[in-house]
Amino acid sequence: MRSPGSLLILFGLLFICSTQKAPGHKLIRPVSFQGICGVVLQKKGNHMPGPGKTSSQETPIEREVLIFSLLNMNQVKMGDNGFIDSVGNIKPIKTVKSDKYGKFCVSLPVGHYSVVVREPKGLYANLSDAHNNLFPVNVRKNTRAEVKVEITHQAVF
Repeated sequence: MRSPGSLLILFGLLFICSTQKAPGHKLIRPVSFQGICGVVLQKKGNHMPGPGKTSSQETPIEREVLIFSLLNMNQVKMGDNGFIDSVGNIKPIKTVKSDKYGKFCVSLPVGHYSVVVREPKGLYANLSDAHNNLFPVNVRKNTRAEVKVEITHQAVF
């Protein structure tokens, strides 16, 4: 039987060993992320409710995702079905491509941004807020803003 003192020493040694790094290895520290992460999903077909109607699935899709400083509808020329005909001379701050699962992540400084995707027919953003800002996303310090971008121009609701 071990004495309480020897158990205390044993736990102390285990604690010291678990907090030391082995030669040639780095300690793993949690990394904070600041920016926007999300998924791009495509909806097609009839999504109208009705008897016996089952909801159709959203399909993850690869798309170019453009991050702009917050865009307002009065800064762009809007087309039909959520397409943007022109953003004038406004350039995206960052551009990233979603993977085959539709996922993307982009690091950004604190600020207000618009998320837009590039469709074969042009730039697309089908979401706006009460102030007519296109797909608004706020990035806060050391925070990951999560978004779901739904491409719905080929769907009926």
